[in-house]
Amino acid sequence: MGPELHTIHGHRAVETLAAKLRRRQVVGSREAALETVLVLRQVVSKARFSNIQQLIAVIRGVGRRLVEAQPKEHTVGNTVRRILHNIREEASSATKVSAAAPARNVYTISKFVLQGQPRKHNAGVPKSEATATLTEDDPNDPDSFARGLKPVLMEAIQDVLDELETVYDNVSKNAKDHIHSDEIILTIGHSKTVEAFLKSAAHYRNYTVIVAETAPSYSGHDMARSLSSAGISTFLVPDSSIFAIMSRVNKVILGAHAILANGGLVAVAGSLLAATAAQAHSTPVVVCAGQFKLTPLWNLYHDYGALDLGDPSSVLGFEEGKLVERVDVVNPYYDYVSPELVDVFITNDGDHPPSSVYRLIKETYDDDDNEL
Repeated sequence: MGPELHTIHGHRAVETLAAKLRRRQVVGSREAALETVLVLRQVVSKARFSNIQQLIAVIRGVGRRLVEAQPKEHTVGNTVRRILHNIREEASSATKVSAAAPARNVYTISKFVLQGQPRKHNAGVPKSEATATLTEDDPNDPDSFARGLKPVLMEAIQDVLDELETVYDNVSKNAKDHIHSDEIILTIGHSKTVEAFLKSAAHYRNYTVIVAETAPSYSGHDMARSLSSAGISTFLVPDSSIFAIMSRVNKVILGAHAILANGGLVAVAGSLLAATAAQAHSTPVVVCAGQFKLTPLWNLYHDYGALDLGDPSSVLGFEEGKLVERVDVVNPYYDYVSPELVDVFITNDGDHPPSSVYRLIKETYDDDDNEL
C-alpha cells in the first residue's frame, strides 16, 4: 500500500462517515448512499494518481473502510460499486478521445478553421492543459493524467448524486398507472419511497391504504400519520390482522432495504408475513425501491433476514422472569422475501420482474467490484 493510499484511508471525511455508520447515526439507505457519494467526491477531488488503476485502488480502499464500519447498510457498498463503474466508463471514453487526438494533426481546411477559434472550447484553460493529451504514468508530469481527468470524474460522480436526489420522484412518476380508484392497498412499516409513491398516486386516484403497525418498532404509526395528513384514507391495523384482512386487499406495496441478485429482497420485519398472506390470496405484491438498493450478493438471506438483530427486550421484557429464561427471543430488523413472492419491482428506471434483477445488476456494476 503506497503512501497516497494511507493518506486517503486517513482522510478526515472518510473516518467521520465510518464513525457515523458504526454508531448508526446515519439513518436510512438513501441517506447512507448520499453521504457515501459526497465523501467519495472529496476523496477523488484530492487524490493524486498517474493511472486509472491507482484511482480505483484508492476508491476501493475507501469503500472497504466504510463497508466494514457498517456491513448491514448495503447501499454504501452499492454506491461505491456504481461510482467505480461510472469512473471506468468515463476514463475509458476520455483516454480514447485523447489517444485519437494526435491523429487529427493532419492539416485540413476544417482544422485550419478550428484553429482560429480555440477560446470557444478552452476559455480559462491554460494552453498547456488545453492541448495536452491524457497520458498514463507520464514520468515528466505525474499529475497531468489526474489533472486532465478529474473534471470528467466529477461529472461521473455527479450523475450518481443526481440519481439519488431524484429517486423518490422518479419511482413515483408512474404511480397513477399502478394504483386505481377505490382500491385497497396494504403496506407495512414506514418506507419513504412507498410514502412518496402513494402520495403521488393520490393526486389522481381516491383509494384506501391499510398500514400494519410493524411491531415492535411501530414505524407503521408514522406512515399512517403521514398518509392521513396528505388526505389519503388510511387505517392502522396490528400485524396479527394482516392475514384476516388480505381477502379485501387489492395490492400489497412494500419497500426494500436491499434487493438481491436472485430477485429476492431484504425488507422490514413483517414483510414476509404480508407477502406470504398475499400469495395465499393471489394478491399482487409490488416493491418500490431505487436501483441504488440493487446489491450483487446472494448470501444475505437467513431464517432471520440479514441477521441484523435488535434488542430482544422490546419483544419480551426481562421482567417476565422464568419465561425469559426458557426461551430464545429474537428481534430481527428485516425479513428475507424470496423472488417467487414478488410480482414486480418499481424503480427509478422503470418496472422490472424479479427475473430481470440479475441483468440490471450486470449493467449497473462491474464484476470486478462484487467484492470490494
